[in-house]
Amino acid sequence: MLTLAAAEGLYGTDSPEVARLCNQAGVVGKYTGDFDRAEGLYRRALAVFQHVYGAEHDSVATLYHNLGGLEHSRGRPQAGEPWSARSVEIRERLHGPDHPLVAADAAAWAPLLAGCGRLEEAETQLRRALGIFTAIGDEYEQAVTLHNLAALQQSRGAKREALAGYAGALAVKERALGTGHPDLAVTLVNLAALCRGNGEGHKARSYLERAIHILVPQVSADHPTLAAARRALESLS
Repeated sequence: MLTLAAAEGLYGTDSPEVARLCNQAGVVGKYTGDFDRAEGLYRRALAVFQHVYGAEHDSVATLYHNLGGLEHSRGRPQAGEPWSARSVEIRERLHGPDHPLVAADAAAWAPLLAGCGRLEEAETQLRRALGIFTAIGDEYEQAVTLHNLAALQQSRGAKREALAGYAGALAVKERALGTGHPDLAVTLVNLAALCRGNGEGHKARSYLERAIHILVPQVSADHPTLAAARRALESLS
């Protein structure tokens, strides 16, 4: 694979090839907690794709999706929700309402809607997405959607439903991604919070220790999920 600098020299700084590399590097930045760099890379890629392809294109929608997801990782749902809403609008016009890309965008939009207090809208988008992912057999996206439905139940105070939802999401994530993927950590942290609330401190500790063990070698020291896991473990002590 070409480095970004090599691609700039070969194709030019404003080429789609460079924009794709910027997007890929932005995804890495999001997962490792380098959010400012990720945003700069995403915005650079978005500007190129809009210039080359116009406003209504899958590559443009992908960048809206990714910018919304970045703001979700930052804990800024009000900033991220408009990005995600726009990605859904574009995909529906391009592909129709039941396409897997629409489902992916709807599933990513829902947590931002929930963060803005729009819980019914969030659940509608999640259940819509889950139906599509189940129909096509996409286990990873099913797992993410199950996690987000569980988070919605948790925010409503439905602890039993949330616990079952997170446990199901974790099992599907492990099957789809393996047992050491960093995406498991947020589900483990949420399971720990519910277990602690139920007086099951030993289970909470086990989930938190596992989340930290997964994240430490893969993300930056100030990554929000890692920081949350460490704070929760410290409070148990």
